[in-house]
Amino acid sequence: MGSPPDFRAFRIHNDDAGYRAGIESLRLDELSPGEVVIQTAYSAVNYKDALAGTGKGKILRRFPLNGGIDVAGHVVRSSDPRFKAGDAVLCTGCGLSETRDGGYAEYARLKAEWTIALPAGLSLREAMILGTAGFTAALALLRMRDNRQVPELGPIAVTGATGGVGMLAVAIFSRAGFDTHAISGKPEHAGFLRALGAREVLDRHHLDLGTRALESARFGGAVDSAGGALLAQLLACTQPYGNVASIGLAAGSKLATTVMPFIIRGVSLLGIASAGTARDIREAIWQHLASDWKPAQLDRICTREVDLDGLPTVFEPMLGGHSFGRTLVRIGADA
Repeated sequence: MGSPPDFRAFRIHNDDAGYRAGIESLRLDELSPGEVVIQTAYSAVNYKDALAGTGKGKILRRFPLNGGIDVAGHVVRSSDPRFKAGDAVLCTGCGLSETRDGGYAEYARLKAEWTIALPAGLSLREAMILGTAGFTAALALLRMRDNRQVPELGPIAVTGATGGVGMLAVAIFSRAGFDTHAISGKPEHAGFLRALGAREVLDRHHLDLGTRALESARFGGAVDSAGGALLAQLLACTQPYGNVASIGLAAGSKLATTVMPFIIRGVSLLGIASAGTARDIREAIWQHLASDWKPAQLDRICTREVDLDGLPTVFEPMLGGHSFGRTLVRIGADA
């Protein structure tokens, strides 16, 4: 096909006029270079997207750029033989809305090396309900299993369980055969978390994990989006040779702990950085998410759906800790 017509995009600027973001009309040749051009069907809203869209976090490394670290749609043209017009594809992270234009636009131009063919078993909509949040949770599971995490070690504690990553971690780990204990400061959602597969729901405000260098081993492992003191406590409460995956810093970026969990119990602290994950690992994870790790409750996890114009209404509540579940961004047709 020829060049797409002018299209709408949620674009972010930072120049002499200040930091600002909003809907603009763009041409394809204004987008970051790439071998694969797609017509966007869906994106999603992650915490990083809210930081970027409001300027409250240093996410973008160049300006202007379209927001959105996730994107899914259909190929309209490709100079890479691995993709042809009509193929359903997705991309998460890989510099989107950091160093190159992201998914908040009716068209996106992607690097072929980071473009993933939509696996059988997932729709474009489901792929974006999962998005970076689901991919991160699944990457934690992959790394923990590679380091010999098994259900027999005991339950997996999931902090921030009512957030997008935490909610998907509960569902994905439960689907993979692990008991999960959801830790949340929103006890009113306990029933929802149990419906996702949580065996127990622990109120963060009343949770006492102790303060000693080693406490009684309570969990087989953990997926932690809090950081700070809670991460240190989880390390002290983990079974010998269990794994704690660090995926966020909602409660703080500093970690004050001792070496005792590591040298006495052999606990492993695994850092989960999803943005630059190698392609072969990406493909393996998306295959899992389309099959044996696919949550059965994706429609329930998607608690809100907006279009490009609705993005600003989502960012501030998310940054204020008032969001629940995943927000999907519908941009085009999911044919």
